[in-house]
Amino acid sequence: MAKLSSTLLSGKIITKDEVQFVPNSFDVVGDIAIFNDFPKELRKKEKKIAKKVIETHNNIYVVAKKVKKYSGRLRTPKITILAGDKRKETMHIESGCRLSLDVETCYFSARSGSERLRIAKKVKKNESVLVMFSGVAPFPCVIGKHSKSKDIYAVELSKKAHKFAEENIKLNKLDNVHLFQGDVNKVLPKIKKKFDRIIMPLPKTAEEFLELAKTKLKPKGTIHLYTFANEDNFKEIKKEYKKQFKHVKITKAGHYSPGTFRICLDLKN
Repeated sequence: MAKLSSTLLSGKIITKDEVQFVPNSFDVVGDIAIFNDFPKELRKKEKKIAKKVIETHNNIYVVAKKVKKYSGRLRTPKITILAGDKRKETMHIESGCRLSLDVETCYFSARSGSERLRIAKKVKKNESVLVMFSGVAPFPCVIGKHSKSKDIYAVELSKKAHKFAEENIKLNKLDNVHLFQGDVNKVLPKIKKKFDRIIMPLPKTAEEFLELAKTKLKPKGTIHLYTFANEDNFKEIKKEYKKQFKHVKITKAGHYSPGTFRICLDLKN
């Protein structure tokens, strides 16, 4: 991050030799800036760097770092606060929606905001939408705000994320969103209806639930399944899904690592 590096250098917080170790970016969720863990060369200066970020960004009141990446069934990170307010809860604004969450106990990707809006704009009037693995309900809120859907059903395993989701539905005054807390394998069979559109935003393991999702899809419905893939494998992935669906489209939905993308698979018969 050139601007941050120059700010730290001019403030004599780092030396010229340390510029190369300054992280390229940080995520901003609400008023919280979150760095991936600092390299060992900057560990002794990370709190000074964090304070400088708050000083130079009017919208940031907390700076934290991930000390452990997303893990477990709930995909939650371990977060340590470096500077600012001693809290991990915040209010994030996305596409006109207010989203309350805890950055440590809830999985949330601010970088997926444009992708959520892209999908919301695809939802047609009177569609019934199902969001599996819905977290604090960013997809339901954005879809509810930017479409004329008939109803939106959302299922989330985490009790903590579900509680924030309930708050977010109220904050955004959405009366056509129905939230369920529990394992999708147990919850979906109890929902006695099918859907025009199903969203599966669980990149590493969503494919394991595809057969279940298909049981809830209307004959001409669409599934949006997210996964990670190398661009060199796109043709092979498309070929594999063509065995199950007549229409398969791949859309890049962000970088994951060098050469690897987060992709959205549109699956339709």
